[in-house]
Amino acid sequence: MAEPEPEVVEEARYPMRYRPAILCYTPKWMWDAWEGGLLRTIVMGLNVGMCREEDKCKKKKVLMDYLLKHIKRHKLYALRYFFCEALCLVNIIGQLILMNNFFDGEFFSYGLRVMAFSNQPQEDRFDPMVYIFPRVTKCTFQKFGASGSIQTHDSLCILPLNIVNEKTYIFLWFWYIILATLLSALLIYRAVILAAPSVRPYILHRRNRMIPFDIAKAVSRKTDVGDWWILYMLNRNMDPIIYREFISELSKKITETNNVRE
Repeated sequence: MAEPEPEVVEEARYPMRYRPAILCYTPKWMWDAWEGGLLRTIVMGLNVGMCREEDKCKKKKVLMDYLLKHIKRHKLYALRYFFCEALCLVNIIGQLILMNNFFDGEFFSYGLRVMAFSNQPQEDRFDPMVYIFPRVTKCTFQKFGASGSIQTHDSLCILPLNIVNEKTYIFLWFWYIILATLLSALLIYRAVILAAPSVRPYILHRRNRMIPFDIAKAVSRKTDVGDWWILYMLNRNMDPIIYREFISELSKKITETNNVRE
């Protein structure tokens, strides 16, 4: 029997290999396209505390002017960030569903059955890894005999690659379950930030203990979720001392601006 063309086999396999990688990279690609380097631009090197006082004051003024000019215009920025995080969870769940379909419904319970297998008595064990990834299988070979007719031979074939596959997919099972759990908890946390503005000062203060709580509360009360998220991300990316000085000045500026408007 003629062997299949190698090119045809590889054409069928390569998309399956790269599809999970492409799906996992998509949320990052979308966020990079939407964010456009905004945070890196407005930080302007203020993540390093060792700089000249003149340069530091100049950069803080530029950042202050930007935030005051664009106040309450960053809601879409925050929502897109949360959307990309939600997309990561959807992606992980989608990967689990695709793999479960690929293994005929055996993947969802794969890790649980492997853990249960290790606790069973030796005589009662039924290895789920061998069930899904058999190491020995029946093979049928056909070849031309001496007279030119096709002869069929039955034999047993060893599949050494499945020894690697069973370990790889048990790792992927645990990895996907851990990621799905952590992402679910993260999205609940984000939902609390969106739905409960009263928790935002505590989060901002907890991120940088050098910020007085009353300042964190004042800034959080006078900004919407988009501006608050920008301030939170700046808190993560700026030098803590510089950020403390900056947020104190920003609180005063916002208060003065609101008083003028009133």
